[in-house]
Amino acid sequence: MGVLLSTAVAVAQNQVLPPVEIKIGEGDLDTSIRLLILLTILALAPSILIMTTSFIRVVVVLSVLRQALGLPQVPPNQVIVSLALFLTFFIMKPVFDEINTKALQPYMNEQITDREFFSRVSASLKAFMLSQTRKDTVKVFIESANMSKEEREKIKEPSDIPLSVLIPAFMVSELTTAFEIVFLLYIPFLIVDIVVASILISMGIIMIPPQLISLPFKIMLFVLANGWELVVLSLVRSYM
Repeated sequence: MGVLLSTAVAVAQNQVLPPVEIKIGEGDLDTSIRLLILLTILALAPSILIMTTSFIRVVVVLSVLRQALGLPQVPPNQVIVSLALFLTFFIMKPVFDEINTKALQPYMNEQITDREFFSRVSASLKAFMLSQTRKDTVKVFIESANMSKEEREKIKEPSDIPLSVLIPAFMVSELTTAFEIVFLLYIPFLIVDIVVASILISMGIIMIPPQLISLPFKIMLFVLANGWELVVLSLVRSYM
């Protein structure tokens, strides 16, 4: 055993490792760096999808809608997330088409460099996020960011805002807009609950929970009004 161990150590000491060359310049990246970036993007793809697209607003509205109906587990979470994903791709299609036309296709045809590719992708995403981000929210995050005076002076246009500031501002704006939509969705269901509760109290029926009686009426009202279509169309039009 000792002979084998000493032999292995001697071989390891004499082993010549192949040279690894990493090139980062103004042009294209080295193949190993490209592979590393690709693996990183694939690992962070769910987070990127949540942070920079319409997924937050859609999934919050659909999730709270179940609570307003009185069905906290119906539709299931898998259905809500799947519907939110497909609606996100539907809403983001113009942005994805722009990225494909201006960044991906020229990059695949070797017409632009890696740096230019990432610059064009971030520019398209920035344009979308800026159109949906509240100015007051962006201002608060710029003032709260740990940025030097020189970095603040460089921000002369909205497109100059760094992603480290724009992404959290965009997410907070999406949550604010989602809760505004949810508030409007809650009102008709709340009215139904109040009416049913008042009728039960006037009839002296206090042993039956009002939510149990109002649930069929809320479902009927939602179905007759084509509720799912109205909610989905409202979410899509909120980005236009």
